[in-house]
Amino acid sequence: MAGLVGVPRCGGNRASEVELRIDGEMSLSLVKAFPELDHVVVGGQSVLFGSVDEPSELYRLLLRCESLGLHVIEMRQLSE
Repeated sequence: MAGLVGVPRCGGNRASEVELRIDGEMSLSLVKAFPELDHVVVGGQSVLFGSVDEPSELYRLLLRCESLGLHVIEMRQLSE
């Protein structure tokens, strides 16, 4: 099955490290909506990062961002 363009590949026996860049600084309550990820603010953008074991986890993260009204400006895989 072919992956979506720009979506990091996850799966196998190893977790993939991913990073999601969010437009603007997230409030503490929004950061708490992502307990499985770490968070930093860089240049006025919120950066969520951590391990994702399979593609469905990544899609759930993106859906959570959408449902909370967050604008994801970049998503990338940090390691494979």
